[in-house]
This record gives sequence, C-alpha cells and structure tokens, in this order.
Amino acid sequence: MRKSPVSPVPIPYLKKGDKIAITCPAKKLPNPMTDAIALLQSWGLEVILGDTVNASYHQFAGNDELRAHDLQRFIDDDSIKAIIAARGGYGTIRMIDKVNFNRFAQNPKWIIGFSDITILHSHVFANYQAQSIHGQMPVNIPDASAHSLVTLQKALFGEELSYEYTTHSLNRNGKSSGILVGGNLSLLVAVSGSVSDMDYTGKILFIEDVGEYLYSIDRMLRNLKRAGKLAHLAGLIVGGFTDIKDNDIPFGQTVPQIIMDIVNEYSYPVCFDFPAGHIPDNCSLILGRSVDLSVHEQHVTVKF
Repeated sequence: MRKSPVSPVPIPYLKKGDKIAITCPAKKLPNPMTDAIALLQSWGLEVILGDTVNASYHQFAGNDELRAHDLQRFIDDDSIKAIIAARGGYGTIRMIDKVNFNRFAQNPKWIIGFSDITILHSHVFANYQAQSIHGQMPVNIPDASAHSLVTLQKALFGEELSYEYTTHSLNRNGKSSGILVGGNLSLLVAVSGSVSDMDYTGKILFIEDVGEYLYSIDRMLRNLKRAGKLAHLAGLIVGGFTDIKDNDIPFGQTVPQIIMDIVNEYSYPVCFDFPAGHIPDNCSLILGRSVDLSVHEQHVTVKF
C-alpha cells in the first residue's frame, strides 16, 4: 500500500568519513569496481560493498531475494549515509516490493543511480517525497567524463549545482520552476499505475533513454499523454536518447520531432540535449528538488 505523502525530510549531505554503500539491485557486474571505489575513497568516503557486488544469478546480481536483502540491509543501517547502485540493466522492478521502506521513511538517505534505478527514484518520491540523485554509477565511472563526476560530488556534498548550455533549434522557449522528477522513459512507463508511480502535476519532467526504436519512444510518450501525465507539467527536459533504432521502413521523425509533436498543444518550456542519460557526460540531477528552468532559443539554464 502506498504511504501517504509526508512533508519532505531534508537528507543530510555527505561529509568526509561518511559511509557509502554499493549494491546491485539489477544486473550483475561485468568487472570489478576498482575505479569507482578509488574515486569514492578519494572524496573521503568509506565504501561498504554489498553481497550483490560479487553475486550472479542468470543475468542478475543474485536472485531477487538476495538483491532485496542487500538493499534492505543498507536502508536499515543508519551508519550508511548514501546508497549507490553499481549498475542498471534490468531487475529492480522484480525486487522492490520485497523491500520494507519504513526505516527509510524515518531516516531517508541518498539513493544514487540512473536507468533501471529510475524505479527507486520514482518510488521514494511517490511514497516519501524523498530526494535522490540521478547520476553516474560505478560501472560507468571508467568511461565517465570528469565533469560528470564533479557534478556527482557536488550533489552528494551539497555544493551549488547548475547547468548552462547551448542546445536544439526545436526548443520551446519559456521560464518555469517546479520539482524535478523523471528518469528513464521506459521505466517511467513501467511503473505507471503502480505504487511507485508519481503525480506529474506541476513538475518539471526529465526523460532519457537508450537502445529504443523510434516507434517505441512515440508509443511510450503517447501512453504518458493518454494517462494525463504530460498535460500539466511545468516544463520538460529531454536528456540523451542514444543508440536509437529505426525499422526498415523509416518512422519518419527524429526523437525531438516526436516529442514536440506530442506536447505541441501545451505551453510549458521544453529543452533538448540536456547532458544526462546513457552518455559519458551524464551530469547529476537532484530528483525531488525544486529547479528553475530557463529556455531561450538554443540557450538553456537549469539551476537547483
């Protein structure tokens, strides 16, 4: 049963000496996380590894029960100040209902990740109004841009976070403010109608995806539109849509064209090419936090 939303409880930023746990709620790791552990330790953090880090069950980092137990352990341990998912892939939706978030409600902590971890981002905001960090994960750190890692450190340690960049000719100009929600488009659709689904009204929505067909992106967005989730947004931030595929008979529209066609009747600002998603420069976003969005032709500012 969904918890009644409560007033947001501020999550303490990290400081040197704090413990950060690494767990794998989805796919198993292909390689050791040497670079990621070294990076987190260089920030002065004590890294605690979950049992799932070395586990394997088919494509998953252990069976559903082990992955749920690993996350539960770190949620319930008050000495752990942040939980970072080692990687995405697929599997979080299989185990999330086995996790008891009662302790998290009393003592929320940072949850970090992206892609399949959108399930956790959406769940903790929908049920507990908790903020979380959409950002680089240990499996991605060897290929991550230095800039994206700096933004992750800033998000975790409470430094000012803002972005300014030049982007796409199809942007829709405007200014707005609202709580930032979102993540991977496929996973947002996957939780639609569930206990992990969010209210999008008045929010600024961020979306990204990887490896999808153009027609599938069109279908997923139209699903959200038919569910009433796109009509009352305060703004739309579109991140990376990478490795996008097409059929033998071309779909006939690019991702930005698909999106603008679907939200054309609305008036909120829309920007494309935000540096977040399945890209090396996957900059950190604080989901559940109020953000100011300013879109002027090809110039965009996002400030927390």
